[in-house]
Amino acid sequence: MSANSDRIIELFSQAKAKAAGEERERFVAEACEGDPELLEQVESILHADAAASGFLQNTQVALTPEVVTEKPGDRIGHYKLLEKIGEGGMGTVWMAEQTEPVRRRVALKVIKQGMDSGQVLARFEAERQALALMDHPNIAKVHDAGATQTGRPYFVMEVVAKTLRNSRQNQFNNDK
Repeated sequence: MSANSDRIIELFSQAKAKAAGEERERFVAEACEGDPELLEQVESILHADAAASGFLQNTQVALTPEVVTEKPGDRIGHYKLLEKIGEGGMGTVWMAEQTEPVRRRVALKVIKQGMDSGQVLARFEAERQALALMDHPNIAKVHDAGATQTGRPYFVMEVVAKTLRNSRQNQFNNDK
């Protein structure tokens, strides 16, 4: 994600922590002062979040003593996990195969077990919303979103060739 995308997500998360209305509007206006494009993007994500009716707010993350980890061959919704292509602090990205209603390769990002704090869920939602609103050839388009059987949120995006090249290069370097 670009530095600007990180900034958008950061401002979205901070704005979500403010009470809706004047306090939130004032915060966003001050934080984006002098950058009308940033202001438009943050406001757009806030509006999309409100229209989504709290997609992740009603998600119940199951807390179990054992750590649930996906592996190749597992299924999440209409998606069969093929190989892990990335991992970060809050989630794991998998190359997956969508099996219906169409067959295609996708990237599926699922939040890690135990990452159920309001702040992490808000950041995950902000990332999903930011990606869904951006239109650039090097930014993956969001196709779908949902929750695993254990209640962990995920979203599905197109596979961007650059991500695969980086994954393959990292794998090659690790094999040395």
